Amino acid sequence: MTTHPPSTSTTETSAPAPQQQGFVPLVSVVDFHHARGPEVERWFGVDEGHDPAVEYDWPLLPFMALSDGAHALTEDFSYFTLLRPATDTAPATSLFGISCTRQMDAAQLKVRPAEVTRSTVQKAVVVVADSPQYFGILRERLSMVTKAWFEQREFTNVDILRAFQDRLADEKAQGLMHEDEDRDQYLGLSLRELVREFRWQTLVLLKCCLLQPKMLFFGTRCERLCLAQFSLISLIPGLLRNLQDSAGPDLDNYEKTLSKPTSLRTSDRNSLLSYMGLPLQIFGKGSLFGPYTPLQQLDVLADFGTKSYIVGSTNSLLLQQRDRYSDILINLDEGTINITSTSLRAALQLSTPDRRWIDFVTQNVNDTWDDANPGRPKTMGYVGSEEFIRVQFEEYLLSLISSVKYHAHLAKHAHNPRMLLAEVDGDPSHDFGPDFVDAWSRAENYRIWNAHTDSHLFDIVEPRHPCAGGLTIDDIQRRITQQVSDLHWDERFAQGKEALGRNLAAGREKASTLFNKLYADMESARDAQRRRAEEARAQQQTLAERPGGAGGGQQQQAQQQGGGADKDDGGGGGGGGNNGAAAPAVDLAKAQHTMQAVGSKAGAYVSSWAVWAGEKRRAAAAGWARNSVSSTSGDGNHSTTGGSGGGGWSASWSKAGSKKRASQLSTRGGYDAVSEKGGGSGSGSVHHHHHHRRLSSSASSDRSGPADSRPLNRDDAGSVSGESMLDGAGPESALSSPRMVSPRKAVRPLLSAETPVIHGVFSSAGVAGGVVAGLKAEAEAEAEANGSGVVGDTSKGRREEDEDEERADDSSPPTPLPTAAARAEAAEAQKAWDR
Repeated sequence: MTTHPPSTSTTETSAPAPQQQGFVPLVSVVDFHHARGPEVERWFGVDEGHDPAVEYDWPLLPFMALSDGAHALTEDFSYFTLLRPATDTAPATSLFGISCTRQMDAAQLKVRPAEVTRSTVQKAVVVVADSPQYFGILRERLSMVTKAWFEQREFTNVDILRAFQDRLADEKAQGLMHEDEDRDQYLGLSLRELVREFRWQTLVLLKCCLLQPKMLFFGTRCERLCLAQFSLISLIPGLLRNLQDSAGPDLDNYEKTLSKPTSLRTSDRNSLLSYMGLPLQIFGKGSLFGPYTPLQQLDVLADFGTKSYIVGSTNSLLLQQRDRYSDILINLDEGTINITSTSLRAALQLSTPDRRWIDFVTQNVNDTWDDANPGRPKTMGYVGSEEFIRVQFEEYLLSLISSVKYHAHLAKHAHNPRMLLAEVDGDPSHDFGPDFVDAWSRAENYRIWNAHTDSHLFDIVEPRHPCAGGLTIDDIQRRITQQVSDLHWDERFAQGKEALGRNLAAGREKASTLFNKLYADMESARDAQRRRAEEARAQQQTLAERPGGAGGGQQQQAQQQGGGADKDDGGGGGGGGNNGAAAPAVDLAKAQHTMQAVGSKAGAYVSSWAVWAGEKRRAAAAGWARNSVSSTSGDGNHSTTGGSGGGGWSASWSKAGSKKRASQLSTRGGYDAVSEKGGGSGSGSVHHHHHHRRLSSSASSDRSGPADSRPLNRDDAGSVSGESMLDGAGPESALSSPRMVSPRKAVRPLLSAETPVIHGVFSSAGVAGGVVAGLKAEAEAEAEANGSGVVGDTSKGRREEDEDEERADDSSPPTPLPTAAARAEAAEAQKAWDR
């Protein structure tokens, strides 16, 4: 994009003298005293007994050399300006200082002076020169000298510093520092880093310098803070070689020695720049440049004569008073630019061609960026290099100067179309921003430039913006790309991806731990279940190998009952069988013992029932025999009547037809009123029978336990009716025939639906044993009754028996039925089996 000016005559141009020619570089040592603070310790390059800090009134030199925060770094550099007052042979001018600050442990000193009271020793080696043009090379030499001096661990030996100053003085005397004075030396001032950091705002900072506001740079690193300012002002061609008025607002030597060029050599770049009015002198009357400005210099900044400045500070106190000391604040630590002045903000708005141009420069820098070597493109080419950036900004300034000159020409010859350039459409200065052009026309450097340049500069350089034109699709795409790049989505996504990866890894680890624990629990549960099943099978096999009997039958019935089959198989021999189903994990030995105990109790209960019934029948048979003998003897006083022929029990119970007697009889036993239904008996016989029945009942109660009685089946009327254990022999009753019921038929009511049979308790062995014992007792009682005879007065006996029976029934309450106890025992056995 470089513009080549047309050829003109080759005559010399008029330019001001660059710098003071007779100043010899000085070297000094600044020490930090624990009580007095920073102070100049010694000078090199001056006569003995002379102190330039006193002669030139540099009381702030120690504070400029030792910057705030330098103690936190091993090595740091500071750049500053010094005002050398006017002398008899030279006017007042600006001097430039560079200092290298280092520190070391006081314990490492070979000889520790008495004034060293702190644990560290901090000193700075300062070089004062008349131009910052060679500071890039001078910095490296100063760093090596300072490091070598500290490594001696003996600060009283200053031979190395004296030799260093002598070398600088010799170079100055031989003119080595001025052989290339017309060339700009930019070593150490990286424009690539500046453009990389501020992107499109780099052009905002350059245009802000031309408007000459109060610019304040802030950063915690002093060297980076100073180099950023030098990099910015180096974008104006030739300015670094013409900073003689930058040390104080009262200096104005540049304008006094400046003359208007009258000719141009097109083959000489410096001649072209001088003819175009460059450099634009932004540091003149009322201006100040202080790369590092300590707090002690704030009174100069606040002085009424100081209209504009570019200064830098490492002290955060200035941030709290930025509205007072700055129109624009550039925070290098945060990479932000804060414009506090409203008018300045409007003037610094970039136009579309401006933004297109700076995006082009920024894109070339980003495309060739190398993190390992920021100062050089990774392609090792010209595009994106330091020289490339300087050429682009030089072309931009030349186009700006030419367009502004043509803008003034249009205003002067607005009514004369013949004075306008046919190839130029409209006012090209609008592409640079009308507000900016208007604000710049009021700046001090514009006044100097406009007064010392030709009015037809647009004839040398085309008055056109380097990226002139309206908004295009490429501009929109480039703008969107830049804005997306400014969002740093790749960095944010990288951070989010990293965080997501960490969370996924943690979640995967937790899930793996959980599943492993769950699998281990499942395996342990399976092992425990497998062990319990093996133990159960072992117990079943052990029980199966034992000889059977009643226990085996009960186990088989319990297993069938647990499997869902309700069978009452009689049982005897044979071992307990296995039903084929897996037995639950319970204590089978305990369950078997419980079943055997319940079965034995049930068998004893049924056996006592059968014995009691046999005694009742035997007593009834004896009474019947006595009644029959009495009726055959022909006793006239007592006659026997019966509905169907019969004995005294039937007659006696027929008279006792009240509900009370029926209720009492129904609750006293199941076999009292069902053996005989007719026939009278004598009183003696009845009395004997009643007494015998009481004894039998008492004996049965003793065998069955307390409050144990024999159940009767009752109907709704409360009478004693229905089947009992001794009923069911057929239509014949005991009154019609003395023949007793069959013992085999008497067993059936025990297992009828009306008889309370406890499920799972009356096993085959227990029930069979009890019924057999009962039938045997009945048979003996029947045989005894048939072979005996008793004679007595049945009528009187019946009356006495009835009275005694009523008294006995009134005196003793009925005993409770044994069904509840049997059911409780059965329920306990069932629960034990279920477990």
